[in-house]
Amino acid sequence: MASTYVAGGDVEYGRYGNPTWAAFEAALGDLEGGRALAFSSGLAAVSTVLDLVGHGCKVVAPRHAYNGSVLQLADLEARGRITAELVDVADTAAVTKACAGASLVWIESPTNPALEVADIPEIVAAAHEAGAHVVVDNTFATPLLQQPLGMDVDIVVHSATKFIAGHSDVLLGAIVTGDSELHDVLKKRRDMIGAVPGTFETWLALRGLRTLHVRMDRAQANAQELVRRLSAHPAVAEVRYPGFGAVISVVLDQGALAADLLTHKTTLWVHATSLGGVESTFERRRRWKSEPATIPDGLVRMSVGIEDVDDLWDDLAVALDQLAPQRPV
Repeated sequence: MASTYVAGGDVEYGRYGNPTWAAFEAALGDLEGGRALAFSSGLAAVSTVLDLVGHGCKVVAPRHAYNGSVLQLADLEARGRITAELVDVADTAAVTKACAGASLVWIESPTNPALEVADIPEIVAAAHEAGAHVVVDNTFATPLLQQPLGMDVDIVVHSATKFIAGHSDVLLGAIVTGDSELHDVLKKRRDMIGAVPGTFETWLALRGLRTLHVRMDRAQANAQELVRRLSAHPAVAEVRYPGFGAVISVVLDQGALAADLLTHKTTLWVHATSLGGVESTFERRRRWKSEPATIPDGLVRMSVGIEDVDDLWDDLAVALDQLAPQRPV
């Protein structure tokens, strides 16, 4: 828990390093296949990467993405720092075309909350040909299900608050890169702006990382079974699921009101804006005014936890049955 170190040692001051950070960074770096840096939050990690974009340069990013990332891009563009081009990340041809003249290409796959999947290798090839660096937000997939650095991606970003820490009790972010020069530049930025994590929070995230594999196995199995059952329910107009991971998005047949009612009618599912914990949470994303208008009003993002799947379904089914369209007698 030290903030002050004896001069001349490996760490001179608490903003420059900490043995607990080093342990967490070594573990996450090994999983992702690069060198990691821990940050005070996912948004601190995002802003540190975006801070490297030159004045007036172009950033290509998904139109559907983590709201904090999109808002940061909008703020930077409004202040004349960058130009941002938002694309449908599942439309590979549109993304590769947008790479022309870009300095940075930002990818989420799957996207939040639409759960679109990007063709990462194809986009990386086009971006690098255009001279742009590529960042992948790997928060939803985690390094257990997807390792972007192995696809020639330059930087991976995590909100370690979510699946990495996994217990809804930590705010933490991380950046991983296989490029030593980029790593040193990003660490210098972290040192300068002070976006450093707390020691205890990092220890909690390292503890959570030890159970990531068993948590993800159970949560993913639950999600896949719930997808099967949700797809057959008459109250559900659409189920969005990329085929892996523990996040599902459903669009309810009767729109926003039904979606809001669903999130208030359950007892086991928790109405909350975060995700990736051992407990199951959900929310209607368009309740946030900053969510894109292309996200359906009735979309509910569901973060599936590790509870018994029948308990999760029984809780959902009671609420969904009340929202299903009534057939005439």
